[in-house]
Amino acid sequence: MRQIRVHPNLKMLVTEATQALARLDPERLEELALSCQALNRDLAPVDVKERARLACEARGAANEMAVFERVLQATRANLHVMERLRNLRTGRPGYTGAPEPQWTLKENRNGDN
Repeated sequence: MRQIRVHPNLKMLVTEATQALARLDPERLEELALSCQALNRDLAPVDVKERARLACEARGAANEMAVFERVLQATRANLHVMERLRNLRTGRPGYTGAPEPQWTLKENRNGDN
């Protein structure tokens, strides 16, 4: 069986992105996003052999990409919760698609309710 050598750049890039996202490091995430843009720009005029090598590299980084996807999903869920909490604090419940609940104030003269 032939040993497939995977170029570490994609694996390292995805691993660093996952770590930066988990640490909520916006500066590093921005740097990595710019690196990805440059990588995509440089990949446009590749030949068949290079395309095959890159496909192999992508398959080799599949586990790292799956971890990144899970961290990204958790971050999106946390962001959604934080937005809901902010809306509740500012008095905007932010329910989408559902009518807003009708809140009424009921107070007796003593103000204990």
